[in-house]
Amino acid sequence: METKKPKYNFMKFSSYIGLAAVGIFVFYGFRTGMFSSAENFHKFIVGFGVWSALVFVIIQIISVVVPPLPTSIGGIAGIIAFGPWLGFLYSYIGICIGSVFAFMLSKRFGQKFVKGMAGGKAYDKYISWAGRGKKFDRMFALAIFFPGAPDDLLCYIAGLTEMHLKKFISIIVLGKPMSIAVYSLGLTTAAHYIFSLFK
Repeated sequence: METKKPKYNFMKFSSYIGLAAVGIFVFYGFRTGMFSSAENFHKFIVGFGVWSALVFVIIQIISVVVPPLPTSIGGIAGIIAFGPWLGFLYSYIGICIGSVFAFMLSKRFGQKFVKGMAGGKAYDKYISWAGRGKKFDRMFALAIFFPGAPDDLLCYIAGLTEMHLKKFISIIVLGKPMSIAVYSLGLTTAAHYIFSLFK
């Protein structure tokens, strides 16, 4: 037990450092208005040149880990910056990785952490799902597949259940494409159509 304690402490310390870094970035994003519109987000991303794709994926990861951040704005900006297919692919990669991070953070830090990340009202609204056993797995899979559900929060809630990581990853990888396509490709197409009416 003595040999494992330093390793655990280092991993816990690293987790807190990572969360602090995310917090600083989120504060910067809101302070500069980066998350206020797809246009502002797009300008920020393309400013990184050849690193823009990597930065975009990292931001999409963060947008899942920090539930209040609007993932849909990132999806639309990704389509504008990289085109429909690459924009979709980068969003998919980032959101899947972010979902796994949220699940693992929930497993590690528990209910108080999840409630702090989600906010009291949202947490109280969906925590009852966690006590439904195998029924939660089916409800979670449907929520991930269809757009409109609070996917990011539910990834945290899933971490409070007995769901195994392997099953969680399978649901995310198979279920995310539909909702991402609707949010990014669908909203972008609608926006282009609306703007064309005023030309």
